[in-house]
Amino acid sequence: MSLQEDLAAVQRSLDNLVQSVERVEQQVGGGSLEIRRVRTDAGHLRESVALLNEAAPALRRAETRPDLVTIPDDPYNSALWTDSDDEGLGARDRHAP
Repeated sequence: MSLQEDLAAVQRSLDNLVQSVERVEQQVGGGSLEIRRVRTDAGHLRESVALLNEAAPALRRAETRPDLVTIPDDPYNSALWTDSDDEGLGARDRHAP
């Protein structure tokens, strides 16, 4: 699926969730803390999906594969590492305690 199709599926699922929460709220009553929390969370999800839909064009551009960089198999020049210590072995001119 494409990003747009996935976002549309999320939106449909979220709409079904909101409808279900409304039905439960009618059965239970809207005064309880739990149902208000669920209603608020569903509203936050709606806002988040709306923001994601707005950002979708930028996300689609980010989906494109970046240019690959070829790394040669040749060994590195050892002169690059003359000022570093061997990890775990300590410095070359010192002894372990």
